[in-house]
Amino acid sequence: MNKKLSTLLLLGAMTLGASAQVTPYGWRGPQHNGYYPDKGLLASWPEEGPALVFETLDAGKGYSSPLVVGDKVYLTGMNEDQTQEVFQCYNLKGEKQYTVAYGNPWKQSFPETRTTPAIADGKAYVISGMGEIVCIDIADGKIVWKVDGGTKYERKTGMWGTSECPLVYDNKVIYTPCGDQTTMVALNKDTGEEIWKSRALGDKSGYVSPIMIEYKGKRQIISSTAANVIGVNPDNGDIEWTFDNWGPKFTGQPSRRDNIAPNSALYKDGKIFFCHGYDINGFQLQLADDLKSVSVTWRTETLDTHHGGYVLVNGKIYGSNWINNNDGAWCCVDWETGKTCYEEKWTGGAGKGSVIAADNKVFIFDERRGMVGLVNPATTDKLDVVSKFRVAKGSGPYWSHMAIDNGILYLRHGELFAAYKIRP
Repeated sequence: MNKKLSTLLLLGAMTLGASAQVTPYGWRGPQHNGYYPDKGLLASWPEEGPALVFETLDAGKGYSSPLVVGDKVYLTGMNEDQTQEVFQCYNLKGEKQYTVAYGNPWKQSFPETRTTPAIADGKAYVISGMGEIVCIDIADGKIVWKVDGGTKYERKTGMWGTSECPLVYDNKVIYTPCGDQTTMVALNKDTGEEIWKSRALGDKSGYVSPIMIEYKGKRQIISSTAANVIGVNPDNGDIEWTFDNWGPKFTGQPSRRDNIAPNSALYKDGKIFFCHGYDINGFQLQLADDLKSVSVTWRTETLDTHHGGYVLVNGKIYGSNWINNNDGAWCCVDWETGKTCYEEKWTGGAGKGSVIAADNKVFIFDERRGMVGLVNPATTDKLDVVSKFRVAKGSGPYWSHMAIDNGILYLRHGELFAAYKIRP
């Protein structure tokens, strides 16, 4: 990474309160919040969509996101007989450079690969659906080390196995097995040896990728199990606070299933936002100055994102909510107050989906029909889709989150991997 880009990423991380020690190459962008640093992007697209840079149908089954580092793109998927998860390297023309099998997929519902790699110091870190933590040399695709964390730490998961993208910072890789032995562990990123493990909460894991935040000069890992939002000391693994007044426990209503926690938190200036689907709804928490407790600042019944994430743009949270597994509306909620700015269906057969942002623009990806939309966030009283196009190739649900790098929008739909030019 060149010096100028390193400086820009560092300043961006400091602005949003994230830790500068976290690798900028990971889940949902360099700040791990769905916001990408690209500038000068197109204000609208041609009717047929932005120019196609490449598309290939050799990505394998999966819901993970592409990750661009320098002149290479990395993507996980499944091998042809779907018995192994694979790590794949492409050049910027979409030509595959190598493929390496690294782990076992989840054996039950929706086994397709879901981990987006984290990359630091020439190494990629991935977690398989069965909880194997793997370090891969990105120069040649060779496995450096591998730890069967699911077995070693007696993980306890819900019905979709492990769906966690690793957090890499300092010399550590984070994995959240949950269960009766521990909740979260840190492994040495060079050797795979255990550095620390937290106390057990006796809970199942969520499907959440943890983030690192900084507040009042102190760092903390923020994540969620199936029933607890947690704040963890990144140096020793102490769980410094838990919050469980959400989901069925808060509503007092019986649940058809466990709390389903699939989304990473948003963080800014000591405030944390989480929301999850199935009518669990959303909430904002205020961190205490000593980072030892949290309090609720507001709750929302509007925004209960299923698994498409959410972004913060100009003081507003954007994402979709859950009406049922096939449908949802797109929402805008005020960060400071929790007030609903709008809750609106995307017309034309589109439904809920995933969301990212860049250059004060919001990009949405409908999970039902594969519509990609460019949203103007300056319009805060209605869903203002400026441009759209449809991705017709590939198979399965459109669950992968998009990524942006150097004016290129990257997306995948099952075995389809495609890139579009969104900068003049």
